[in-house]
Amino acid sequence: MKAPDHELAKELDATLSARRDLGAEYEQALIESFLEKLDQRMEATVDRRVRREVAEQQIGAVRGSRSAEPALTGFGERFGFAVVSLVLAIPLSGIGAGAAGLGGLMTVWAGIVGVNVAQTLRDGPIRRRREAREHPLDA
Repeated sequence: MKAPDHELAKELDATLSARRDLGAEYEQALIESFLEKLDQRMEATVDRRVRREVAEQQIGAVRGSRSAEPALTGFGERFGFAVVSLVLAIPLSGIGAGAAGLGGLMTVWAGIVGVNVAQTLRDGPIRRRREAREHPLDA
């Protein structure tokens, strides 16, 4: 149960005290006044909760759309990575072959292939299956 609202408890004490001082003829007006204050307090609480819930839903929607973006741009991201690695392969091949001959050239190309395989596995079927389990409605 929630902790008692001290301000509301003071209001109730004041209403009961006023009832004792003013007598029974003012009882109905005092009760209505107290209930109106209680109603205002409840409306404010509900309003805060609704605003918080709406904000959380909006944040969730924004986060959901952001998490969907990599899936939409995944091909472009992988394609761009492959193009950049091939462009960099040209000078690296020249440097490796010039410095260490055929062994250097093979080492450079093993590195290029390794980096591309690692990139492919990073976004591969295991990750896609995990994301599908986490976000079944997005699939």
